This record gives sequence, C-alpha cells and structure tokens, in this order.
Amino acid sequence: MDITVLYLLVPLILGWIADLILGDPPYLPHPIVGFGKIISWGEKILNKGKYRLLKGALFAIILIISSFSIIYFLLQWTSCIHPYITITLSAIIVFYCLAGKTLINEVRQVFVALDSSVEEGREQLGRIVGRNTSELSPQQIRTAALETLSENLSDGVIAPLFWFMILGVPGMFAYKMINTLDSMIGYKNERYKDFGCWAARIDDVANYIPARLTAFLMILASGQIHLFAFVRKYANQHLSPNSGYPESALAGILNCRFGGTHTYLDKIVVKPYIGEQDKILDSSDMATAIMINKRTELLMFLFVVCYCLTLDIILR
Repeated sequence: MDITVLYLLVPLILGWIADLILGDPPYLPHPIVGFGKIISWGEKILNKGKYRLLKGALFAIILIISSFSIIYFLLQWTSCIHPYITITLSAIIVFYCLAGKTLINEVRQVFVALDSSVEEGREQLGRIVGRNTSELSPQQIRTAALETLSENLSDGVIAPLFWFMILGVPGMFAYKMINTLDSMIGYKNERYKDFGCWAARIDDVANYIPARLTAFLMILASGQIHLFAFVRKYANQHLSPNSGYPESALAGILNCRFGGTHTYLDKIVVKPYIGEQDKILDSSDMATAIMINKRTELLMFLFVVCYCLTLDIILR
C-alpha cells in the first residue's frame, strides 16, 4: 500500500472506531474548546469600532488557514521522525473531529430527561441548541432534538469525513474551525451581523456538498427512495442554504413536521415548516432517527474507505 494512503486509511479507521467507542470523554481536553477560547478572545478585541466586516473576515480566514497549516506542518515534521507517530497523531485528530456517538447520546438524553419532567427536558435540550428552550412544550423539545440530530449529522460527521477525503487530516481539522466559527459568531443579530458575516458564508460553502450528501445517504439508509422528491420540495424552504437537506430527509423518514417559530439569542426567528404531518413525536421516532444516523455514518465511512483504496490503486 502506498505510504500516502496508509497515512489516510489507518488513522481514519482508528479514529472512527475510537469515536464509536468513546465519544467525547469529559475527562479529556478537546481542541474545539481551544477553538472556542481563541474565537471568544479575538471577538472581544476586534468586534468593536469601525471595519467590523473586514476585521471579521481577516480573523476567520487567518484562523482557518492557521488551523490547516499547523496540522499540515506538524504531520510533515512527525513523518520525518517516524511514520507511526504521524499515524497515531492523525488518528487522534480524526477521533476529535468526529462527533457521532456524542451527538446520539446528547439527543437520547433529551428524550430521557423529558420523561422525567418538562423542565429537565428543556435544560438538557439547551445543551445542544442555540434557541431559547425555557418555554418549549414537550412536542417542541422532541422536534428540536431531532432537528439538531439531523443537522449535526451533517456538521459533526459527514462534513468532517468529506473534508478528510478532500484535504486529509489538516482539511478535517480546518473544517472544525470553520464550523466552530459559525456556531459562535455566524449569527445575523446586531452583534455579529458584520463581524461574523464571513464566518457564516465560509461555513455555508464548506457544508454545501456535505449537507446534500447527508440527505442522499439518509434516504439510502432508510430505503425510502421516493423521499428524494420530498427533500427537493422542502429543503430549499429552510432559512439555511444547507440545514434544510438533512432536516427534510429526516422529516420525510419520520413522516413528521419540522420548523416553526423559535427564539435565538432573544430574537424571534420564523422558520418555514418542513413537512405537513404534525404528528406527536415519541421515543420510537428518536430510536428510528438514531438508527438512520448510525447507518448514514457507516455508509459515509465505507465510501471514504473505498476512496482511499481507489487512491492506492491509482498511486501504484
């Protein structure tokens, strides 16, 4: 096997298996936390006065290029010492860049907490969504959790694997910086509409193909091929150019309705409905959604493995 492919395939397999087993253990330091601290520090310094759009653009671009470059040159350096060091480090980065198990656990815990009390369900949901959860009904809590499950399947699993396939481990790491920037400053409110504009647009571009690929794989995983028409009908009605694809795929699979009016950072946001069947969601829908997530992730993982093996044949 070509050494370049070895640097891709082995870390991918090890990192993916580690995420399946461990998720994000709270006792381990996580680079995303570091991303968050850097972004928060820079935002406080730069997001004031004049030229906020320009400062936000330069800030985002510098962080993304820096995150790619640091990992790229770090792996180049370790490869000069010993290939096994590079493979091990790459596997650790892959592990940290995937969020499949953690996402599923968080959504499952929302449903479990809601079975205890509405207030516990709201509190648990608040851990994984940006909207105000203080007045949500049980139905709205379950809906929000499943919307998040589908959207973050794209952001937390499929997109990192896609960028791993395109730009290797450095590309995967840089994508996580893009996604973190968007989640922290990519809002259209008064504070971030200028400073976070570029972060939001870069995230839209980075997720354009992965979001559509996620919906495609979700439908394949469900075996309901007719849902392609459902996704075509509803995906573009979402306020986001990308989130509507995985959300509409899951809404079609569950035969339910997503969307509606929510409060984000004290701002009321009216989201068009995705789907027409306003059915009462329950734990069986959560179980179905989790099964689809797992199958979709497996399909994407196998796709990337096949890509690496094909690359090996080409490079021989």
